[in-house]
Amino acid sequence: MSEESRKMAKLAVEALDDKKAEDIKVIDISNVSVIADYFIIAGGNNSSQIQALCDNVEEKMGRAGFPARQTEGYETANWVLLDFGDVIVHVFDKENRLLYDLERIWRDGVQIPVEEL
Repeated sequence: MSEESRKMAKLAVEALDDKKAEDIKVIDISNVSVIADYFIIAGGNNSSQIQALCDNVEEKMGRAGFPARQTEGYETANWVLLDFGDVIVHVFDKENRLLYDLERIWRDGVQIPVEEL
């Protein structure tokens, strides 16, 4: 896992926090998957907030030279996936976060307290 992916994760978390994302979780999956180094999971209260969270993450990451490779789910905004390569950001509404429970699925990864990034 690179210092760059850690920097990307920290930026994404800050962008989510700026727009009051709920229950931000960072999972280091570098030892259990080749997909990415980090999954970041956060919640929003409604589709407008979820889109605002995603817009802010994309803007901050893009300015830092990390454009999103792919975005899925933005229109419906109940689960938006932002793929930045080494960092994948998931923003859920409450219902879908409970339903998909990524924290459980990726429990073999290591949860990192956001303040330790």
